[in-house]
Amino acid sequence: MSLHHALPGELVNIRPLAAKIKESLSTALFRTADLEVIRSVLPSGKWMPEHKVPGEVTIQCLEGAVELHAYRTLQILRAGEMVYLTGGEPHALRSVEDASVLITIVLKNACVSGR
Repeated sequence: MSLHHALPGELVNIRPLAAKIKESLSTALFRTADLEVIRSVLPSGKWMPEHKVPGEVTIQCLEGAVELHAYRTLQILRAGEMVYLTGGEPHALRSVEDASVLITIVLKNACVSGR
């Protein structure tokens, strides 16, 4: 059975998971030819290893706190904070407490040279 992805116009709940965070999994909320949106659940101490994607990325902390390693610096991203990364920027996340983040990746023109 395939995972449900949101349809155009469908409401998507991105409220904090709170007590349910420990039993929740990361999930792709939707993907189109131009955009992908993922809710990533990171239990305390979990790493999302360094990687990069061709398109621009936003990372919005919905709850908890994560370390963001990007641009040769380390920043703490807390609930209610968001960061924008240019395409191709290597980055990694490590949760400093149970956290969930909303990741948006621009896919359109991501493979076009000079973008």
